[in-house]
Amino acid sequence: MRLIKVIWFPILILLLLENGKGITSASNYLIGLGSYDITGPAADVNMMGYANMEQIASGVHFRLRARTFIVAEPNGNRVVFVNLDACMASQLVTIKVLKRLKARYGNLYTEKNVAISGIHTHAGPGGYLQYVVYIVTSLGFVRQSFDVLVDGIEQSIIQAHNSLQPGSIYVNKGELLDAGVNRSPSAHLNNPAEERSKYKYDVDKDMTLLKFVDDEWGPVGSFNWFATHGTSMSRTNSLISGDNKGAAARFMEDWFDQDSGEGIFSDESKASGIPRRISNIIPFFRNNHHELRELAASFQSSSGKSATRFLSIAKRVRSSLRRADRPRFISAFCQANCGDVSPNVLGAFCIDTGLPCDFNHSTCEGKNELCYGRGPGYPDEFESTRIIGERQFKKAVELFNNASEQLEGKVDYRHTYVDFSELQVTIPKQGGDTEIVKTCPAAMGFAFAAGTTDGPGAFDFKQGDDKGNAFWRLVRNLLKKPKQGQVDCQHPKPILLDTGEMKVPYDWTPSILPVQILRIGQLVILSVPGEFTTMAGRRLRDAVRTVLTSGGSKEFDENVHVVIAGLTNTYSQYITTFEEYQIQRYEGASTLYGPHTLSAYIQEFKKLAAALISGLSVQSGPQPPDLLGKQISLLTPVVMDATPLGVKFGDVSKDVPKNSTFTRGENVTVAFWSACPRNDLMTEGTFALVEILQGEDRWVPAYDDDDFCLRFIWSRPSKLSTRSHATIEWIIPENAASGVYRIRHFGAAKHLLGSIKHFTGSSSAFVVA
Repeated sequence: MRLIKVIWFPILILLLLENGKGITSASNYLIGLGSYDITGPAADVNMMGYANMEQIASGVHFRLRARTFIVAEPNGNRVVFVNLDACMASQLVTIKVLKRLKARYGNLYTEKNVAISGIHTHAGPGGYLQYVVYIVTSLGFVRQSFDVLVDGIEQSIIQAHNSLQPGSIYVNKGELLDAGVNRSPSAHLNNPAEERSKYKYDVDKDMTLLKFVDDEWGPVGSFNWFATHGTSMSRTNSLISGDNKGAAARFMEDWFDQDSGEGIFSDESKASGIPRRISNIIPFFRNNHHELRELAASFQSSSGKSATRFLSIAKRVRSSLRRADRPRFISAFCQANCGDVSPNVLGAFCIDTGLPCDFNHSTCEGKNELCYGRGPGYPDEFESTRIIGERQFKKAVELFNNASEQLEGKVDYRHTYVDFSELQVTIPKQGGDTEIVKTCPAAMGFAFAAGTTDGPGAFDFKQGDDKGNAFWRLVRNLLKKPKQGQVDCQHPKPILLDTGEMKVPYDWTPSILPVQILRIGQLVILSVPGEFTTMAGRRLRDAVRTVLTSGGSKEFDENVHVVIAGLTNTYSQYITTFEEYQIQRYEGASTLYGPHTLSAYIQEFKKLAAALISGLSVQSGPQPPDLLGKQISLLTPVVMDATPLGVKFGDVSKDVPKNSTFTRGENVTVAFWSACPRNDLMTEGTFALVEILQGEDRWVPAYDDDDFCLRFIWSRPSKLSTRSHATIEWIIPENAASGVYRIRHFGAAKHLLGSIKHFTGSSSAFVVA
């Protein structure tokens, strides 16, 4: 008996270790995670990011989500971080979310401890910001875009709050070398050579990842910060997409669901780069191709029929896959100091000659419109998005599986609002002296209109323009001629739009901005309301780290992890270094508050860091305006939808060929008579579904419009037409199971009297062999 006990004791210990995923440290926090659909209107609305008025949403590449973590001390402080599959955070959205949280939780969650950050996808619906400059191309404010964000953020926070349980957090950091390049190297090279020599690369290559481990369930999520623009999808794309970071999040969440968090890629996953899913849950049940074809032939396309909205939600693939007995795994790929970092890693080339663009101005024979960056999947933007997303995903999995440093220590935060329009800033001078300079009211330079190699502008603007020209000055003066003091303050930026002093019909750009620090043990998150360039971010991180480690506090050592959360809480465009500003490329021209903008941020963040380590509070500062009541919208509503006589909504207008068989990698395309997607955003549901036949008559969800391989494309013959089509394209994954499939569409039609009726329809069945 004693021998049996001796043998079983180490086995029991091993089983306990395995059940805990190899993590045995005691928990020191309460952790909670949440995720909710924030996919906005998939029709008629201009997309946010490229400022291209012709880039109008017309379908879904894959869905957008708000992902949240809450970390709390058992009897103390807590912080909330929300990562949005959106271009950036919005001051108005933040204000309304905080108002809802106050109504629900009192003072538990406030502007001080809640951070809302955007991943910077340029493929999401616009119209949700409150300042004029950011909603011009969307024809003003778009209520649907705004509401779905506010609702989704609130719901994700509620989920995270309700799931708070004892748990631990682990941090890991590593280099990812091939997911970003500097798109403004001529500006970066204007930084001091001594400073540049301290760094191996001209962009940040580090990814910092948090691994959340629930005491009961084991790993339940991960959030990471890495700098690269959400511009793998081009300025002509019209499908809603989370771009490379949204794709990485989808890949990692599916990977964990399939592999039970063990971190082992299947052979098929390694080959394809995208996690295997369907072949894991649907058995390979027939090898006879003739039998499959006969079975498929017995299922012809169904006529469109009425449905409930719940049916679209119930049929979602991840509703089917989610294990009801445990929390779902949530993974977020957050943005950092991405200001000059492009995912188009092959470089910028002239589309007419194929030659590299001009180094200093990113032009082709003087024209910026011809200079485009190329992603690794060039010329396929979907493939570029997949590759850059997959590279981030694989690095995150590596960091996740090897995370061993546990976060320990206080949860804390500091937040204040600062008026950046005329802020006094103390900067060092040579010889050890200091001088006081000022920021300026916001203004945009001529190079702002030139765009970037990720999305060029128009007309005769070009990057690196520190002079401007007489014609565009005349046009500018019709809107607002800047005063000489503003011209001097912004120098050498030639002012194209004096936005900080333009107030009709309301503020064109913000002047009051939030600055915020969140602390979780030895991790410090700097919430910045804009896009810091690589070197600007390095200077900010170093300044804060110096305060934390040399301020007399023993709570931080040189191993403190300082990350920048870009585009957080509101948006104020770019922040370059003083030296980069002199070059006036796009980023410098878009640095709103003048050449000392970065110094102002460093000054204010150092104050917050000092308060954090001393335990002192900070003043809240001037409140930003709530401009919801002043918003103007010129987007026309949906009047009604219609189909030809004798045709129902959901009827197939283009079916798969009769008795068809497809192979992996092929594109299966089906079209349906449909209605405007603005009638119902199908939140937490789907517009498109691929089903696989299980048994003789049971259709099981296999892929939906939240899958990278499935595209929902909406179109109508003319802008005023009441008729429309939904085209669904399924690019069959290499790891799809063999079997009988069909494609299904869900929609909602608006009738003349205003009522909304949901419908569905399905294609004929076909074989994947």
